[in-house]
Amino acid sequence: MQISALPLPSVKPFSSTHQRITSIDFLRGLVMIIMALDHVRDYFHADSMLIDPANLEQTTTPLFLTRWITHFCAPVFMFLAGTSAFLVGERKSREELAGFLLKRGVWLMILELTVVNFGWFFDLHFTSIFLIVIWALGFSMVILAGLIYLPFRLLATVGLLIVAGHNLLDNVHVEGNSIGAILWAEFHERRLFMIDGHRLGTGYPLLPWLGIMITGYCFGYFYRNQSNPGTRRKQLLLIGLSACVLFILLRFINVYGDPSPWDFQSTPLFTLLSFINTTKYPPSLLYTLMTLGPAILLLALSERIKGTLSNALVTIGRVPMFFYIVHIYLIHLVAMVAAGLSGHSWSDMLLTGWTWTQPQLKGYGFSLPVTYLFWISLIAVLYPLCKWYDRYKSSHRHYWWLSYL
Repeated sequence: MQISALPLPSVKPFSSTHQRITSIDFLRGLVMIIMALDHVRDYFHADSMLIDPANLEQTTTPLFLTRWITHFCAPVFMFLAGTSAFLVGERKSREELAGFLLKRGVWLMILELTVVNFGWFFDLHFTSIFLIVIWALGFSMVILAGLIYLPFRLLATVGLLIVAGHNLLDNVHVEGNSIGAILWAEFHERRLFMIDGHRLGTGYPLLPWLGIMITGYCFGYFYRNQSNPGTRRKQLLLIGLSACVLFILLRFINVYGDPSPWDFQSTPLFTLLSFINTTKYPPSLLYTLMTLGPAILLLALSERIKGTLSNALVTIGRVPMFFYIVHIYLIHLVAMVAAGLSGHSWSDMLLTGWTWTQPQLKGYGFSLPVTYLFWISLIAVLYPLCKWYDRYKSSHRHYWWLSYL
């Protein structure tokens, strides 16, 4: 469906009653669980302290795929945050939606700088501040709060142009530690800065993530008419399949869309791994197509899914911020215990940076199968907590602050 063919969506008056879309919660819950695998690997897997799992000269296939599958998490989370914003706007005025996005965005940025950063490192001195996914999510919401006043088709065009065109800036660099260099890095380049003895990392450069959120917001258009899910399902299948085909074509020609071209490797399997080894920091066009294409297909296919497992994923998907914060602290606390029981000191997990940069963790860690056991155990603990919080949140809707968690 062409953007020019889309009618401008009207802004509906506020309504206190609405029906959640379970397929969106299902997909969000799924990527939250996969995300936890990546973070468990960071704190428990021995090789994570030594090598980059995406480096084809060092990695193994199981380790590469353990890392690769988690690539779906951040873009899907960002995309669905935009879609959810659109759906919130269906029951609020535009001014109310802008205010909600602005306040929630600022709140998320504060959380990243305080609660989330402390959870990663347990460092009272905040030696390292990394502006990563929650920061990018909040900052994008703040900007989206102003962009929603644009005509819908113009906004959709802006989002698609950012996603498709930001790789033209890949060769633009601002060297040094100046304000300009920091601002450019926050805009489009992953960098690490040293400022008065503290590390500042721009892990999730804003521009491409903003483009993903904008396209996710405009994607919410397809959920406006709940009376015709069959038509929407066909539209989503077409969009998802088109994104997958476009990824394969652009990746194959190796000309544009990712700063790291694929190459033939020693085996056909590793050649395939090279083909799908796209760039996340910042998310390239091909990375975005590779992840969001299958995600949109799954959105279409999961609209009719039912069962105990799907219900559990929906529950987690309803409380993503709760899951995110609790899982960071739980992983880190258990890692302290694991370090103490495996010949290291629990205090070795008081970090000044990411685990693979810490010399005191040399020799620490477990095999990949054991790491997966830690992950499964984590989800088993987190699910009842999420279920409790979801029920609490549903029965206490009069507490306005719960909408920010």
